[in-house]
Amino acid sequence: MEAVQAQVLSHYRSELVDRIRAKGHVLSADGLLTVKLAKEFGFCYGVERAIDLAYAARKVFPDQPIYILGEIIHNPEVNDQIRNLGIQTISAKPTDEEIERLQKRDVVIIPAFGTQVETRAKLEAKGCQLVDTTCGDVMSVWKRVKQYSREAVTSIIHGKAWHEETKATSSQATATNGHYLVVFTLAETDYVCNFILNGGNKQEFLEKFKGAYSEGFDPDVHLSAVGVANQTTMLRGETEEVQRRLKTAMMKKYGDDEVDKHFRFFDTICGATQDRQDALEKLLREPMDLLLVIGGYNSSNTSHLAEMGEAKLPTFFIKNAAMMASEKMIRHWDQHNHTEVETENWLPPGKITVGITAGASCPNNLIEDAIRRLFQLRGVSVQELLAT
Repeated sequence: MEAVQAQVLSHYRSELVDRIRAKGHVLSADGLLTVKLAKEFGFCYGVERAIDLAYAARKVFPDQPIYILGEIIHNPEVNDQIRNLGIQTISAKPTDEEIERLQKRDVVIIPAFGTQVETRAKLEAKGCQLVDTTCGDVMSVWKRVKQYSREAVTSIIHGKAWHEETKATSSQATATNGHYLVVFTLAETDYVCNFILNGGNKQEFLEKFKGAYSEGFDPDVHLSAVGVANQTTMLRGETEEVQRRLKTAMMKKYGDDEVDKHFRFFDTICGATQDRQDALEKLLREPMDLLLVIGGYNSSNTSHLAEMGEAKLPTFFIKNAAMMASEKMIRHWDQHNHTEVETENWLPPGKITVGITAGASCPNNLIEDAIRRLFQLRGVSVQELLAT
């Protein structure tokens, strides 16, 4: 790990970002543009560790094939760098054909999201050497889910059923003969609460949550005792509301004295995710004209930062500085329609203040690129600005 630190830093560190942090997170060209950085943004410890381990694996196994299950994190530039190391990508849940092509002693990297229990077992049976970069916060959720299963408590997972982390977490429940149900929205939570209280059409329930529950899950049976867990990158306030609504339903159905037999909850929100949400919430209280959120479009924690911004002011979710084509046009991600869109006249004339934040999978060098591009669009040299 120590041997690859310099290489990792050369790829992802930003001296400019470090200097702006030291100056109170603000860089300003009077009369033209002020940039304000959130107090917490960019790479978290878990992401840094995953990247360090991938680079270290290449150094430890210089001549062996190295594979990674899907993406190490949700950032396209970082994943490109990993591929540039000669690390080959296979499916997050490898097919039988992909497993067959692997050789004994081949190195396989498990990404920061973790992997499904079944996938790990297949790789171990094949004799692969595993480099496990699973985030510690994710593994903490797994412990809770396995505990629920041992106690015959169904895991209600607040998350995205299609996300690698949630798939890995749900597999922990079924590996210990438990059951799970994934809810994504508060509307879905209310549907579950209504079923707990009033019953309903089981087939309709199973169709509504198709692909988001364990094999053999029966809402008439397996919703009598539930424990809430979550994908670690969800909004804390939303997960807490999921928990509150389910607990209320259980109290109404079974009474306050019996609720502990039917409901469990542990706080499993990632600390780094929460720090970035808290920092953005604080930044949004300051006067700003617009917000840039930088990160991979498939990054869950980044998408939630964009949601927070959209509720307050014009917000543009971009993957890199190249999206800022000119003062007149920006390309950015519309996460509600799941497509990249163009917005004209996005940068107001005159003196403006722009807030910037980034997801936990976004490296500082991409944040620097965005800052430089903003000042360039205003005709300002960042180097000259820092020299004054």
